[in-house]
Amino acid sequence: MNHLATTASPYLLEHASHPVAWYPWGEEAFRRAREERKPIFLSIGYSTCHWCHVMADESFENEAIAALLNAHFIAIKVDREERPDVDRLYMRYVQLLTGRGGWPLSVWLTPELKPFFGGTYFPPTNTTNQIGFPSVLIQLIQLWEEHPEEIEIQVLRSMQALEYSMKREESSPSFKKEFILENALEIFSKHFDEDYGGFTLAPKFPRPSLLFFLLRYAHQRHDFSAEKARSMVLLTLEKMAVGGIHDQLGGGFHRYSVDRTWTIPHFEKMLYDQAQLAMAYLEAYELTEEKKYAQVVHSTLHYVLEMMRAAEGGFYSAQDADSEDVDGQKREGAYYLWFAEEIKELLSNQEYRAATSYYHLQEKGNIDPSYDPHGEMAGKNILFMKEEKKLTQVDEKHLHAASRKLYQARAKRQPPHRDEKILVAWNALMITALARAGITLKSQCYLDAAIEAAFFIHKNLYDQSSKELYRSYYKGSRTVKAFAEDYAFLIQGLLDLYEATFDLFWLQWAEELQQTMNELFWDGKHGGYFNSSEDDPYLFLRLKEEDDGAEPSANSIAALNLLRFSHLFEDISAAERATKIFHQFTSILEKAPLAVPQLLLALWYSLRVPRQLVIVGKSSWSSTQVLLSEVRKGFHPDQSIILLQGDAREQWLEKRNHVLEKMKLEGEKAVLYRCDHYCCEKIEA
Repeated sequence: MNHLATTASPYLLEHASHPVAWYPWGEEAFRRAREERKPIFLSIGYSTCHWCHVMADESFENEAIAALLNAHFIAIKVDREERPDVDRLYMRYVQLLTGRGGWPLSVWLTPELKPFFGGTYFPPTNTTNQIGFPSVLIQLIQLWEEHPEEIEIQVLRSMQALEYSMKREESSPSFKKEFILENALEIFSKHFDEDYGGFTLAPKFPRPSLLFFLLRYAHQRHDFSAEKARSMVLLTLEKMAVGGIHDQLGGGFHRYSVDRTWTIPHFEKMLYDQAQLAMAYLEAYELTEEKKYAQVVHSTLHYVLEMMRAAEGGFYSAQDADSEDVDGQKREGAYYLWFAEEIKELLSNQEYRAATSYYHLQEKGNIDPSYDPHGEMAGKNILFMKEEKKLTQVDEKHLHAASRKLYQARAKRQPPHRDEKILVAWNALMITALARAGITLKSQCYLDAAIEAAFFIHKNLYDQSSKELYRSYYKGSRTVKAFAEDYAFLIQGLLDLYEATFDLFWLQWAEELQQTMNELFWDGKHGGYFNSSEDDPYLFLRLKEEDDGAEPSANSIAALNLLRFSHLFEDISAAERATKIFHQFTSILEKAPLAVPQLLLALWYSLRVPRQLVIVGKSSWSSTQVLLSEVRKGFHPDQSIILLQGDAREQWLEKRNHVLEKMKLEGEKAVLYRCDHYCCEKIEA
């Protein structure tokens, strides 16, 4: 066993028995590199990463390659999900160096942790298209030992490039928000796939934060552009729902589609995708009241609660793309794919005909071999629909029976590996999804799950004395301190949980976390939040993330949180911080809005009139529930709801929002107030 054996990361533990003498990120490895004047080989990946597994099997378990690494390098392995700060810093370097990024991330550093070469996956031998990993090692060994001056030049160039990439053009306070939003819509329209939805051709990623912005843009306006925004969202959601990216049997969504039509996915399932896509379909349901969107929310959350929930109440991180096939070999998608003969044996003739028509099954498989370069899916079928099919009552009955049998048969297969690490940020996204779905879909089960997850974090990943969060939990151990995204996402989740339950505990904790986030991550000179705190001696640059990729950035979510606080608490300083975030990232808002859709959402919210609906009445009163039911109907992303029940604890809230002080219980009937810009009007029933 190497030095990873005592870590608390599933990904690192997977490499603990490798012949490579891996170290975790930390002083022990850095000290050895300094003392022996050896370069560091840094490998960054995660537990459910397909190509990380491939490179591990091909190179890191190879005795000869391991001997080469051990003799000339200090090898460090990092779980990118546990240490997003390390990953983002060196990912930015590799992207600047090569023009692309991905995992596994392979970077070579000086003992001072400065990068001088990098890439992603390297094959075990030279190919016509790519140099092999051993050849890279040999050339770098020679360079390190014989030409140290070239290493110094490369380090200098690397540092200059990284520092230059962090420079931003800040705006004047008078920048035009409306223009930015309109410009963004025009750019999104140009990138939109009119046939299949989404904003690229292939590969195709869901980009939920982009859909969130477009829904709000459509909500704001009543013209052709609003209809365009709405149609882009709904077409994308509809095509995804019928595609292979959506698990038609078990619910939930795979990571992305390798083709244009959402048919052939990369089969990994990530918790953050389930949370954000459940929210996207929920908002589509709130907007349209079409049950098909609610059905996707239910199936997605059912998958999460059944397959991704820990007994203690938190949620696991991901499920792998690879799983064991019938021959015992691990292949991508093996758990989800079917030979036609398998399905025939399981179903009656009528059920097979219904399934064949509905799911587009073919005798020789329905997967285009051009999207299967390794032949792992040859002859197999993925379940998908090319469009929403109208079924007769008889066919629907046969299809339901067929799907049930297929699901039961699939459940007997060896399931994909599950990364049972519990991360604050991703759990927080799921808290938001469950809290909001619990209210809109009237499900106490979802609401209870959101509450349990929040209590899990409070109990296991929150230090009540320092008021600080930890990021990761695995089998009773919490590891690294939390990053800006953990705070931002959890604050958002707690604000949503408050509006779902009206329990002031969640609101008070959210305010407490916002204060800690400001202290640890706020850039007092320029505005915006750094990813990491300033007390880490091993990060030579503190990045300030702005891109809203698979997950939204901390700054984008924080900007919206601050605006919500400013409305809830009449907090001018919170609104000023949000404005500084917009100014800090104005250039990218104007020139590359596709990169920051969640920040555009926050910018949209900043233009809305602060609107609060305040209900004064006991939650046990039927009149209170009637009013709550009414104000929660539909899609209202610009309103907040407060419930006052005459509880003494509410004085805490009244001190922060003075318009609430005069609102008292009146008899035994609930009363509704509408407050715009803190000017309140009683609404008669």
